[in-house]
Amino acid sequence: MTLYSDGIGPESHCIRLVLAEKNIECDFQSINPDHKTEELQRFNPYHETLILVDRDVVLYDPHIIMEYLEERYPHPPLMPADPVARANNRLCRYRMQRDLYLLMETLRQGGERRAAKARRAMRENLAAIAPIFLKKPYFMSEELSLIDCYFIPLLWRLAIFRIDLSRQPEPLREYAYRLFQRESFKTSLNHFEREIHL
Repeated sequence: MTLYSDGIGPESHCIRLVLAEKNIECDFQSINPDHKTEELQRFNPYHETLILVDRDVVLYDPHIIMEYLEERYPHPPLMPADPVARANNRLCRYRMQRDLYLLMETLRQGGERRAAKARRAMRENLAAIAPIFLKKPYFMSEELSLIDCYFIPLLWRLAIFRIDLSRQPEPLREYAYRLFQRESFKTSLNHFEREIHL
């Protein structure tokens, strides 16, 4: 199994976190987005830099990759057994993608005015999410799930965009710091990600 990625985006980090949680061996290959090989371009018709290759299977969407890993390696489970809870898990990740990951993309690529607006929206979104962690130790769950694997890499990167996690509401801070201490999270970090919080 090989994961190709630029090694910078939170999407590749969330896949590495799932791999670490499930103790799956994988080869990690860095892709330079400006110099992709023809083979990699054949793998992904959208020419994105996140690709998982497992024998004859080639996958390139983070949610599809996470769910493939969950189904292929069901232990420990990172999705609930109940169909309604599974649908809610997918819906939460979809909303994170629309509400938070798109803001992060604006922070990465937008000018200062757009970035300031995105930074404010990110803080507001995180403040709205924080009360969730008063009720359960993980994102709407008693157990770690794919939602957490998708959310935590984003929280780890807030410092890059001048969003101070220590100034976020206490329930969110405690959740983030607790998950940052998980052995699987530490294992999932690459060289670039370790330097974020040095």
